[in-house]
Amino acid sequence: MSSVRTDKEASTTLDDALKSKVRTADGDSVVRALKQIAEDAPEAETIDGFHLVIDALKLNDIDTIFGLPGIPITDLTRMAQAEGMRVISFRHEQHAGNAAAAAGFLTQKPGICLTVSAPGFLNGLTALANATTNCFPMILISGSSEREIVDLQQGDYEEMDQLAIAKPLCKAAFRVLHAEDIGVGIARAIRSALSGRPGGVYLDLPAKLFAQTMDAAAGKKSLFKVVDPAPRQIPAPDAVKRALDLLKGAKKPLILLGKGAAYAQADADIRALVEKTGIPYLPMSMAKGLLPDTHVQSAAAARSYVLQEADVVLLVGARLNWLLSHGKGKTWAQDKGAKQFIQIDIAPTEIDSNVPIAAPVIGDIGSCVAALLGGIGSNWVKPPAEWTGAIAERKDKNLSKMAVTLAARPSPMNFHSALSVIRDQVKARPDAIVVNEGANTLDFTRSIVDMYEPRKRLDVGTWGIMGIGMGFAVAAAVVTGKPVIAIEGDSAFGFSGMEVETICRYNLPICIVVFNNNGVYRGTADVAPTVFVKNARYDKLMEAFGGVGVNATTADELQKALTEAVASGRPTLLNAVIDETAGTESGRITSLNPSTAKKK
Repeated sequence: MSSVRTDKEASTTLDDALKSKVRTADGDSVVRALKQIAEDAPEAETIDGFHLVIDALKLNDIDTIFGLPGIPITDLTRMAQAEGMRVISFRHEQHAGNAAAAAGFLTQKPGICLTVSAPGFLNGLTALANATTNCFPMILISGSSEREIVDLQQGDYEEMDQLAIAKPLCKAAFRVLHAEDIGVGIARAIRSALSGRPGGVYLDLPAKLFAQTMDAAAGKKSLFKVVDPAPRQIPAPDAVKRALDLLKGAKKPLILLGKGAAYAQADADIRALVEKTGIPYLPMSMAKGLLPDTHVQSAAAARSYVLQEADVVLLVGARLNWLLSHGKGKTWAQDKGAKQFIQIDIAPTEIDSNVPIAAPVIGDIGSCVAALLGGIGSNWVKPPAEWTGAIAERKDKNLSKMAVTLAARPSPMNFHSALSVIRDQVKARPDAIVVNEGANTLDFTRSIVDMYEPRKRLDVGTWGIMGIGMGFAVAAAVVTGKPVIAIEGDSAFGFSGMEVETICRYNLPICIVVFNNNGVYRGTADVAPTVFVKNARYDKLMEAFGGVGVNATTADELQKALTEAVASGRPTLLNAVIDETAGTESGRITSLNPSTAKKK
């Protein structure tokens, strides 16, 4: 247990003190004797709320906190650091929350974000909601005003009913009012964040909770380690058989891997399932690297074709949401014939959310994939050569066409020439983690930069929100110790760019590449809402905090600077000057942009 408040121990027991000091019936003598006994008697060891919170986290193997100090949690950050925890302090709570969410995805332990009350809590709430939507385990812990003042709306400092605000936006929300309940509160938050479909949890800790004290021994007993917080859920045998029977009868089967498959860390079994069945697979962006993007069965370079033509699709850790056109429409070419879906999901309520699911397999991904793998016998027949051959033909055609584009070296750079440099660097350093956000910068990177190892790509996820870049990059560097390449659109970088100071302060091995095309989508000659200051030097921002800044105007300059940055491990920002006429509007999702849709 961490520090407790301990006073001097008495050299004699109470009985001994009474025998030696109480010698007379004289009242004054008895009073003096009792005073002396009180001074010499041992005082009970106590522990406060600060240390109970810290001990509860450490007991559950949580060793890192992302946050921003302030009233009433500054002392908690100092004490946590003194007790051996790593406390990473940010410039804005939203980025600290994003870091906690990314840490949860990478480690399968809930990332902890610590904020002050009211405005600080609200800043962290965006990250909490995003973590819940993306199924990242995260706990947002915020200090708050006292309940009796908040409930009567008496105007306390940063008064806000934070628990009520958080509840609709996260998986679970709890408030702890008494020191003896801290252990239970932490345990419930951890179990809620990890069990079933992972997500964000809010834990409300009023300011006066931290100062509460209790007997140290009782405090120690009140804390406990959560046992099996994410228990395996084994699929029903008949569900597994139904799924395998459907796959066996398919003429054009497809396996679609989502980020849930990456989170599950069932890498070996997923690869074995793909290779043993011989079924082509398509990874969503954060599932890239579960198998190398260069794998012979990867259908990423023929994405449109396989989505339209597949007759049976096995979804592993992926939802049929907007990123997959809800399983409907032209993307899936359902007018060409009925498609059937097999869906692995731990939440039964997800099934049939958009289209009928012919074979639901309910359970955790690791158990479900293992069950499917175990059901594949020696007589398994791989997909017809007509199907795999047609995919290979389209892949070769598209990759050859892409190779010509990537080999060009225009001046100024375009997205393809700049990303070809990053593509080569990631190939040389497959252990590097790629963080990616933007519009064109996101889309082009996803399709151009190959990934070779699992959980090495972090991006905007289900909501597609901007501003995750620096928080995700910091978390990736902190929890893995690996080099990080953050590929940022200039607009996206603006959401969290001040965190370059955080990166420099902790001397993290992060290289930021800002694709600077002077605005959102394509630049224009007019000062439109989508235009930024032309020829901005983002590299100077990194230099201001002692990092390395480089202004790269050609692919050769970018290649030299990127290679040096990754090798050095120093905080670096590369200002990659991109042709402002390059790219497309709305990240090529024209159906979501009314003005573009009208033009077509």
